[in-house]
Amino acid sequence: MVTLRIYGGGVHQPSPPFHALAARRLREGLGMGPEHVAYGLRVQYGLYVNPETVVAWERGRLTPTAQELTALAGVLWCSPAELIAAATTLREHRMARGLAPEDLARRVGLDPGAYLRMEESGRWRGNERQTAALAELLGLGPRALLAATGGDQQLAGLLRDAATTRWQAYVKPVAKLLPLPKRTVEDALQRLHADYHSTMAATSSWGASGGTGDTGRAYLDEITDHFWAAVGP
Repeated sequence: MVTLRIYGGGVHQPSPPFHALAARRLREGLGMGPEHVAYGLRVQYGLYVNPETVVAWERGRLTPTAQELTALAGVLWCSPAELIAAATTLREHRMARGLAPEDLARRVGLDPGAYLRMEESGRWRGNERQTAALAELLGLGPRALLAATGGDQQLAGLLRDAATTRWQAYVKPVAKLLPLPKRTVEDALQRLHADYHSTMAATSSWGASGGTGDTGRAYLDEITDHFWAAVGP
């Protein structure tokens, strides 16, 4: 059985995206009725949820709180990840792994209070070592990690500057955001810089004076896609 901890406290947290159909299928697969789930929640976790509420969860009429979802996973012998429709935020990914915030903070080398402030604000401020530890702990690839830690806009800004100015100056800031080898970041930024300036030079050589700026802006608008293509799978 999955061992889970119930956490939560004074500050109300929004409910994670609940996978209602998965909850029903898991319950039925165990041969349990809604009343059995309600009983398990009460006896094992001290949560007083009636069978009607369990049915409402499974039909998408109500959404369990974070505490209820974690307990429900325990009753249904599954991981919280199986009950979350699509984890996108740092908090949702943490919950999907069944981790209390204190546990995650300790394992990545952060003060729990500092970690919770990052989670609540949606802005990750860990260093390179902590970022790499976070990615490994939550099982996130670079792109998913960036989305979860709220760094998309920051990365886009760094990439635009790297493409249009001196790319070498942006290796360290980009590497801090993403758990990628330095060499991979260097190669990607160098390629963006070269591609951008090649595009601008080619447009200018065609004599399309009015289109040069538009072409450059179009390339920069899609700079993150160009970056991930350069990084590769």
